[in-house]
Amino acid sequence: MNKIIVSIVFSIILVLGINKIADVIYSVEKPEKSAYKVANISSTNESSADTDTDNSQAGDIMSLLASASAADGEKIFKKCAACHSIAKGGRNKIGPALYNVLGRQAGSLPDYKYSKAMIAYGKKWTPEEIDGFLTNPKGWVKGTKMSYAGLKNLKERASLILYMNENTDNPLSLK
Repeated sequence: MNKIIVSIVFSIILVLGINKIADVIYSVEKPEKSAYKVANISSTNESSADTDTDNSQAGDIMSLLASASAADGEKIFKKCAACHSIAKGGRNKIGPALYNVLGRQAGSLPDYKYSKAMIAYGKKWTPEEIDGFLTNPKGWVKGTKMSYAGLKNLKERASLILYMNENTDNPLSLK
């Protein structure tokens, strides 16, 4: 029994000793300065800069609609399908049904419980509004319960808006 205990203790001391020796041999000094420099971002007039960005993107989305494809939008909508339905007569899921969403007042479906922020938002869903919302839902309507991080690709958003426009009783002329 003594031999077994001594063997275990010796093995532990040997492993720890080798670990310490390896640390001494292969020691790496930490650099004084960070290898990556983060550029300073000034926060003055941040809200006006956001508005300028949103306005320029709104113009971009309208010009991209001419070259976008509703078929691509249908593929992109699969990301949304876990929470939204888009079929005529489709039911609300975690999110509201999106059939007839273009031209509809935000937060206006009677059989869906919207966040207070979405009800207060109250604007009509135009292509520009949907584009801004899809880019950053929580930033566009602060307090929305939509947890999606946003669709950053402008061409994908344009295709998705065309697909949503096809799934309405009165499609808008977007092209």
